[in-house]
Amino acid sequence: MSRSSQPKNTGRARQTAWRLIFWSLFLVLLVLFGAGMAHLLGGLILAGAGCLIALWVLFSLYCFLFFRDPRIRPPTDPNLLLAPACGKVDWVGEVEQGPPSPGPWKRISIFMSLFDVHVQYAPCRARVVETKYRPGSFGNALRLESSELNEQLWIGLEPLEHPGERIWIRLIAGLIARRIECWVQVGEEVAPGDRIGMIRLGSRVELYCPKTWELTVAQGARVRGGVTVVAQKSSEKNEAKE
Repeated sequence: MSRSSQPKNTGRARQTAWRLIFWSLFLVLLVLFGAGMAHLLGGLILAGAGCLIALWVLFSLYCFLFFRDPRIRPPTDPNLLLAPACGKVDWVGEVEQGPPSPGPWKRISIFMSLFDVHVQYAPCRARVVETKYRPGSFGNALRLESSELNEQLWIGLEPLEHPGERIWIRLIAGLIARRIECWVQVGEEVAPGDRIGMIRLGSRVELYCPKTWELTVAQGARVRGGVTVVAQKSSEKNEAKE
C-alpha cells in the first residue's frame, strides 16, 4: 500500500465501542446516584449495585471484543478481489439478478457470527459509484433468504484498473443486527483493505462480481476480510473460452 497512513476508517469500530461503554457507564452511575438519593443503599441495594457494575464490566469487555478492528496486510494485486468481511462462506455460485445493475453475476455470501469481526472491507482499489439503501425486515441472517427480505445496503464499486466493470458489496442486517453503517461516499476512492462500513451484531455480507472473474473460494470456507482472496481476474485464454 502506497499510503503511509493506516487504511481509511481504521479505528472507527473501536470508537463505537468507547461510545457505548461511556454511555452505559453514565446510565449505571445515574441509577446508583438515584438509589443513593432515595436513601436505599442498604445491604441488599449494595449487592445489587455490585451486580450492576459487574454486568457493565462484562458488557464493556464484549464491546471491545465485538468492535475490534485488527490490523491487516491486504494484497495489492489489481487482478484480485478480497473478502469484504470475516466469516463463513455459505453460498457460492452464479445468479442472473441481484445488484441494482444488470447481470449475470458471480456471488459469494458470507455469514458473520456474533464472534466474527464486523468491519467490512474494500475488496480492491476502486471508486465508489453508488450506494443504495433498502429497508426490510430483521430475520435470522443464518437463512440465505434473508438476503432478499432483510434491511440492506448496496455499495457499488468500479475497479480503477478495470474501468467500466462493477463490483457490488451488499451489507445485510440480521435478527439482532439492527444497524448498518456506511463509511464511504459516492466519488470516493478506496484501496484494498479500507474499511467501508460495519453491521452491528451478527449478519451477512455478499460480494457480486462479473463473469470475467474466477471465484477462488468454496462453500464452507472461512475467510478473513481484506486478506483472503475470493476471486481473481480471468486470463485472456479463459475469457476467450467463455
